[in-house]
Amino acid sequence: MNIHEYQAKALLRKYGVAVPHGRVAFSAQEAADAASALGGPVWVVKSQIHAGGRGAGRFSNDPDGKGGVRVVKSVEDVRENAQKMLKSVLVTKQTGPAGKEVKRLYIEEGCDIARELYLGMLVDRATSRITIMASTEGGMEIEEVAHRTPEKILKVAIDPATGLQPFHTRQIAFGLGLAGKQVGAASKFITALYQAFVDLDASIVEVNPLVVTGSGDVMALDAKLNFDDNALYRHPDIEELRDEDEEDPAEIEAAKHGLNYVKLDGNIGCMVNGAGLAMATMDIIKLYGSEPANFLDVGGGATQERVATAFKLILRDPKVQGILVNIFGGIMRCDVIAQGVVAAAREVDLRVPLVVRLAGTNVDAGREILRTSGLAIIPAENLADAADKIVSAVAAAHH
Repeated sequence: MNIHEYQAKALLRKYGVAVPHGRVAFSAQEAADAASALGGPVWVVKSQIHAGGRGAGRFSNDPDGKGGVRVVKSVEDVRENAQKMLKSVLVTKQTGPAGKEVKRLYIEEGCDIARELYLGMLVDRATSRITIMASTEGGMEIEEVAHRTPEKILKVAIDPATGLQPFHTRQIAFGLGLAGKQVGAASKFITALYQAFVDLDASIVEVNPLVVTGSGDVMALDAKLNFDDNALYRHPDIEELRDEDEEDPAEIEAAKHGLNYVKLDGNIGCMVNGAGLAMATMDIIKLYGSEPANFLDVGGGATQERVATAFKLILRDPKVQGILVNIFGGIMRCDVIAQGVVAAAREVDLRVPLVVRLAGTNVDAGREILRTSGLAIIPAENLADAADKIVSAVAAAHH
């Protein structure tokens, strides 16, 4: 789960992480009021969307104008820029060409920046440890730094048995070229950030840029926090920060019905039970020359209603030109799935090719239900046969 920058900074501030003062605004008037309350002489007006690259982004209605993060020098300028940015669509590298509508802004006090650095923490699957990444190349995308100058990324893995130690923070501070009182400030900052990461069950925290100010303070000029969805039951306060406007409506709908759905860019919709089988199904669609339109795991005990909901979700995507249903009935019975597939196909008035591969419990009864449904359902014997048939059927339908 993602949250906005202003929410991330409010959470981090509670742990003693140094962040500039700022206020959220939903209108131009609120933005001007926030600027007045913060005091000048410089303010930063920041678009709040769940995507990086906001500063370098462009508004679709003003492609030659300024980006989604603007430095201004009067309360009137804050109001004027807020007016232009709110309700406009911001396009960044991470949003894709469709962009995202800006519905809220963060008005922040200006900062005397001497240096820009990068600091991030994530759970590294390779070492099963929280790993701290730091770089002197602040303000740049870390993927870009990793690609061009990997030697400029310092990585420190933290043993969970000892936790973060003072020598870890000094190693990072020295690696970033900090000196004197900056080392102590950085150590305090990293320790607080680590504590927040662990306590909040974060999966990623990214501070880019981490700035050293003219007076030698170390501060998070930006902050991105990502949480482990599986731990959200422990943090109802964080779950309340969720902004559903920033999420895919189909994915939200799927979650309400206990379905795991992720939209992709391909043209063949997949409905599968079990995440491993879903991954294999997506792979074999690619192997046979096409692209999956989604990942959709209907789970081990799907009812007829859930199957029907899954179908509707797949067909909401206008790119879908065919559907592959791949079910291995263990806990889940093939006849129940078949009834769900038939009911859903009738309900949505299915107009695209549908290939169904069933195996496992009550498979013969399931196949009989499909065969006698009167619908143009293409049966498949195994996974390769299913992939071959759906890719061929889609190709034939578009010739």
